[in-house]
Amino acid sequence: QVQLVESGGGLVQPGGSLRLSCTASGSIFSIKTMGWYRQAPGWQYDLVASIDSRGGTTYADSAKGRFTISRDNAKNTVYLQMNSLKPEDTAVYSCAADARPPYGHYDTWGQGTQVTVSL
Repeated sequence: QVQLVESGGGLVQPGGSLRLSCTASGSIFSIKTMGWYRQAPGWQYDLVASIDSRGGTTYADSAKGRFTISRDNAKNTVYLQMNSLKPEDTAVYSCAADARPPYGHYDTWGQGTQVTVSL
């Protein structure tokens, strides 16, 4: 079993930056891809960014050029650096992992961390 714990959310002004962290524990050797999702009130969960075990990354169009996902395997941690934040980035951000067979979908989730972008 894998457990995920996020941190780093908070209140930031438009144009500001935040870095979210997601630390994995448990059977971390089984983790393939990790990702960050977000859900704004009244909206569905959207995949913001993902990173696979070889460091390959994908981004939602809304995140390209502003957000960077990275992975520190020594610390069992995935980061989401968010720059040039906009009010529409306000959401609960959740970390997810593709952690057990059959692989190819996210099966483990963190509890989420609130990000609020406002004056």
